[in-house]
Amino acid sequence: MGQSRHLSAHQIEKRRTRRVAYATIIGTTIEWYDFFIYASAAGLIFNKLFFAPAGPTFATILAFASVGISFLFRPLGAFLAGHFGDRIGRRAMLVVTLVAMGLATALIGLLPTYDSIGILAPILLISLRIIQGISAGGEWGGAVLMAVEHAPTEKRGLFGAFPQVGVPLGLLLASAVFALMSGVISPGDAFVEWGWRVPFLLSIALLFLGHWIRRSVDESPIFEEIKARKLGTKAPVVQLFKNHTLLVLLAAIVFAGNSALGYMTTGGFIQNYTTDPNGLLKMERTPILVAVTISAFTWMIFTWFAGYISDKIGRKKIYLIGWAIQFIGVFALFPLVNMGTWSSVLAALMILSVGIGLTYGAQSAFYAELFPASVRFSGVSISYAIGAIIGGAFAPMIAAWLIASTGSTESVAIYLAIMTGLGLTATLLLRDRTGIPLGPDHEAEQNISPIYGIKSKYQDQDPVQVSVSELA
Repeated sequence: MGQSRHLSAHQIEKRRTRRVAYATIIGTTIEWYDFFIYASAAGLIFNKLFFAPAGPTFATILAFASVGISFLFRPLGAFLAGHFGDRIGRRAMLVVTLVAMGLATALIGLLPTYDSIGILAPILLISLRIIQGISAGGEWGGAVLMAVEHAPTEKRGLFGAFPQVGVPLGLLLASAVFALMSGVISPGDAFVEWGWRVPFLLSIALLFLGHWIRRSVDESPIFEEIKARKLGTKAPVVQLFKNHTLLVLLAAIVFAGNSALGYMTTGGFIQNYTTDPNGLLKMERTPILVAVTISAFTWMIFTWFAGYISDKIGRKKIYLIGWAIQFIGVFALFPLVNMGTWSSVLAALMILSVGIGLTYGAQSAFYAELFPASVRFSGVSISYAIGAIIGGAFAPMIAAWLIASTGSTESVAIYLAIMTGLGLTATLLLRDRTGIPLGPDHEAEQNISPIYGIKSKYQDQDPVQVSVSELA
């Protein structure tokens, strides 16, 4: 009888963790599908539909700038979601961010173009993109903490990879839908006239699915414990910057080194560079979208693998392997792309995707283990948002500007190599804290500095003798 009850409890726990995994993957996929279809459209047609009066080159730069401007508002979303996520819960903020992203995306699909309403068209487009940025800034931290804080200690990397996998899945879905619209359903002029709107309008159906799934998931057990014992911090963002400013900056630079390369495809640069009718290669749009879709699948597989293997060898080791492969990807990117064949572009993107995946898969668990429980949502969200600005926000625009200024892709490779080097350096400065206790009873252990060469005020104390109230 006791064994039966044990099996029943085990089955209940297994079902609960499986539901969390599905919810974080599906919810994050929908959220980032919404985010990436904008970037794909910006690289392919928004320069013509919303910014054409600026002229071909500057219109492309403006289109990429509209991709990047949303990143400037990610910290606002991270501050808001971090504050309320550390105070009222992870799940509630995930529902709010999903609804905001979905509505903004659908409205973009209904926008008139510049030919219809003039300057008001790009103003409305950028306004909706800003809402997407605020939503994305709050999304990631909540999703990864729901996954990692529900996970068994020995499977944090694997569980943390679930929401990470949702990002390349979102790119894969966005690229696949655009390829379908561009190559099959609305080829040629029909795609420019109305076909591009369909991926945005599909967001309405995905919004209802994601909302239903996320509401079915239990709150993070660590947050529930903090709430039940009244151990929360009234101003988590203030406490975060009071005690962990350097940690936030280093964690941000880690992500910046990854996102600068990631947004070469997700930000639409490669799509625009290879298909621009005024450019060097003048390749067909649909095959490039197919290549991006395949590379997104590669990114997804290696993201999952990195999360899984980080539970075996530690977060830091898999990061260092990823940075090494990312360097290879940086210097192979343009020599392969400039060959101008579909297979060479695909090879370049797949090499890049391996390095990006390996430096992305362990990020959820790595970040969660850096920050103490009372400010964890704020810490991971704000670090991620700042890193996105430093690395990914304007990477496509910077790359387009560098090529326009120098007439060469070598300058872009140097820029990406510098960003990769910064990410590698920040990783080396951080300790590997794989398996550190995450609950509120171990807040003091979590506060012992994760940065080499920095000594916290708790370093010489017995961690169990330092109370949470003293830290708050």
